[in-house]
Amino acid sequence: MSLPITARKRKAVTRDSPEADEVVLSDSGSNFENGLLDGILSQDEDEDEYESDLEEDIDDYENQTESSGTDVDEVTMDGLSLVHGGKADPSHGLGQMLPEFVDSDVQKQVTDMDETSDKGDDSNYRVTQDANGNPRYIYNSIDPVYDSDDSDAPATANTIGNIPLSFYDSYPHIGYDINGKRISRPAKGEALDALLDSIDVPKGWTGLTDPATGKPLELSQEELEVLRRIQMNEVPEEGYDMYPPTVEYFTSKTEIMPLSAAPEPKRRFVPSKHEAKRVIKIVQAIREGRILPYKPPAEADEEEQGLKTYDIWANEAPRPDHPMNVPAPKLPPPGYDESYHPPPEYLPDALEKKAWEEADEEERAKEYLPTNHDSLRKVPGYEKFLKEKFERCLDLYLAPRVRRNKLNIDPESLLPKLPSPEELRPFPTTCAIIFRGHEGRIRSLAIDPSGVWLASGGDDGTIRIWELLTGRQVWSVRLDDIDAINVVRWRPGSDAFILSAAGNENLYLIVPPITDPETEAKSREVVDAGWGYAANGSTNGAQKKEPAAHWARPGSRQEDEGVLVKIALRNTIKVISWHRRGEYFATVSPQGQTSAVAIHTLSKHLTQLPFRKLKGLAQTAQFHPLKPIFFVATQRMIRSYDLSKQELLKIIQPGARWISSFDLHPGGDNLIVGSYDKRLLWHDLDLSVRPYKTLRYHQKAIRAVKFHQGGLPLFADASDDGTIQIFHGKVVGDLMENATIVPLKVLRGHQVKRELGVLDIDWHPREPWCVSAGADGTCRLWT
Repeated sequence: MSLPITARKRKAVTRDSPEADEVVLSDSGSNFENGLLDGILSQDEDEDEYESDLEEDIDDYENQTESSGTDVDEVTMDGLSLVHGGKADPSHGLGQMLPEFVDSDVQKQVTDMDETSDKGDDSNYRVTQDANGNPRYIYNSIDPVYDSDDSDAPATANTIGNIPLSFYDSYPHIGYDINGKRISRPAKGEALDALLDSIDVPKGWTGLTDPATGKPLELSQEELEVLRRIQMNEVPEEGYDMYPPTVEYFTSKTEIMPLSAAPEPKRRFVPSKHEAKRVIKIVQAIREGRILPYKPPAEADEEEQGLKTYDIWANEAPRPDHPMNVPAPKLPPPGYDESYHPPPEYLPDALEKKAWEEADEEERAKEYLPTNHDSLRKVPGYEKFLKEKFERCLDLYLAPRVRRNKLNIDPESLLPKLPSPEELRPFPTTCAIIFRGHEGRIRSLAIDPSGVWLASGGDDGTIRIWELLTGRQVWSVRLDDIDAINVVRWRPGSDAFILSAAGNENLYLIVPPITDPETEAKSREVVDAGWGYAANGSTNGAQKKEPAAHWARPGSRQEDEGVLVKIALRNTIKVISWHRRGEYFATVSPQGQTSAVAIHTLSKHLTQLPFRKLKGLAQTAQFHPLKPIFFVATQRMIRSYDLSKQELLKIIQPGARWISSFDLHPGGDNLIVGSYDKRLLWHDLDLSVRPYKTLRYHQKAIRAVKFHQGGLPLFADASDDGTIQIFHGKVVGDLMENATIVPLKVLRGHQVKRELGVLDIDWHPREPWCVSAGADGTCRLWT
């Protein structure tokens, strides 16, 4: 191989080299094959190795040129350099500063240099010395002279040029910087580091690699903010106002003087030439057909316009001739084309006949084709006669028409005939006595089984006993100074005179000292009998549990006043219900969960909790008047349990949102329910679990309902609207006859205080009298 050399102002002189120069480049592949990767990222060792190789190459080349005896000019081309006279000339660029990196076999053809290179341009580097005293060339930074108007263009992070990084996959570096130094490949973490980085994701992490730099691609705070706005369907630009303030183009202030006093210009009175040219163009377009004149839309059919038509002669009956009678229009008589022997001009030719036969039946102008016959006897029968008859019979078979006669029934005749209220007397109609004395609301009242005494309890914490016929207060006791008396109930039966009352969590059994000594002594014996049973220890050997209630004596002061027993329960007591024999009574505490319903035994001073878990919030409970059945009402349901078999019998569904109270008919087969959603519901237990009747006569919630227990067909309800509704409810033994329910009277007199009206009601055991307790602090006797 010969080395072509181009000298200045003369032709190149070529000579054969005795042998090819062997040069080992610092970045050749032989280093990697020999395993020379130790310390590849150390810049100091690379520089020393590079300088030693450079010195060896320069010495070899000087020896070759001296032996050849030829003066060689140095030419720079594509970063390759030849040494002129074995020395480097700084005036000829980078080629004079570096040794020959390749041998003569692979050198390129060197072309003539421009004469302007002799004059020398301003160099873009400066020469210094390194640590070994060798010359070191440091190039100035390149000024891109960036003149773009886009001030938001990102700074270029790629310093190796537009070179794909895949070219350096087999090298530990990814290129060279402007000073010829290697740019190390960004270090990559191991799999564990990548896993830890994926778990603790930094802000702006994308999981991608920048193809320009090879580094992980991370988003800046501004880019994250732009992505967030795009996801929230907002404008990406920060500070953009979608609803800027309205700019008023005209002010509302009227100026008296004009803005300018200049006279009107002449152009306002002279026809505009520009407008004339536009008119000429429009006229020319109309003449050429490019602009079509306006055509009004075609008139739509009556069906499209939504007009309804009526056939006024659809069911017309024959009537005598009269000026006011407009008969139905008759069909037009048949024309010539319908004749069996029509004139020749009505007969179709061959083309018309062929077109009629090929057309669709729905698109034909006529359903028939005029045909000529010589005589009437030659006219054939109707060809579609059988087909139309069959279709008609099929229509009658599949969709028969039945004439239905309209029933003219008076709606009033469908309603049952109720008896007149005057025929259903006696029932309470007027207020006879008003009982005053309580401070605050009266929450509960009850008439004793003899019908002589009335007991009441209120917010003042006192229990008062009144003489029913006179309204005189005969006895009172204060059970609590803070808590109110929620409920009072008499023990049924005439053998003892016992009153039960509940205030907060305490239940009291009282024997008022207002009767004869014999009855009082017997009543005390009934109450005190349980103390002996408790002293004998009826639960010997049984596991001791927390008692459901604690029976105790209230104290000497209250015992002198007649309060004999104090029963402490777990929650506030709202309802007391006695068994018909007077041996058992039940209490209801709505706030309790497992202890919501408790059954107490008077003779044993024992309290039992029959339900471990009750479905719903208990509201009230009551014993069946004749059978061993126990009814428990929750907010929406009433469940009946057989006490002897200890099983659930029936679930009554009144359909009310919140049950306030219920009561059983003395016969035991009917039940009335009052609810806070202003409804009174009558249930026939033998008929269904659903209500038989639903009565809505009140404007507010119903607080209490009560049947008359003395044999009279009466029941009543009390509401927060301050009224009492009296009903007639007759129940017969015949199962084929339903109960008769008739509203009789509305009793008004109680005042509404703080959205509360009548809170409780009770009937006299024998007379058609009822008493009511109101939030206004009074009790009233209605007769």
